[in-house]
Amino acid sequence: MSTFTIFLILIIIVCLLLVLVIMVQNPKGGGLSSSFGGGGTQVVGGVKKTSDFLDKSTWTLATLLIVLILLSNVSLKGNYGNADSKLLQGDDIETVPETVPEEVPEQLPPAGNTNPTDTIGG
Repeated sequence: MSTFTIFLILIIIVCLLLVLVIMVQNPKGGGLSSSFGGGGTQVVGGVKKTSDFLDKSTWTLATLLIVLILLSNVSLKGNYGNADSKLLQGDDIETVPETVPEEVPEQLPPAGNTNPTDTIGG
């Protein structure tokens, strides 16, 4: 498994977690924090404010996502960065010889009416 594949799997996991954290939040100030009594100072699972926890986790996951994307780009360029063109190296290039027909066919007269005095629409 390449490093790019590992980064890709981690990016997908972080994206799913980020969607989950954003969907739990309520933009009107309710959300998960209001379902625990609406208290901003109430302790739930060791966290003082659920809204602060969700806000910090959103920023953390977004930052982690950006870092993973940048690292995956570096790992992708690392895999393909050393590949040079065969044209630059000049090794083992197969050339196809250009074939020219021996006899050139004669030019045929245009098909249809050959009278130059006849014009279209006139």
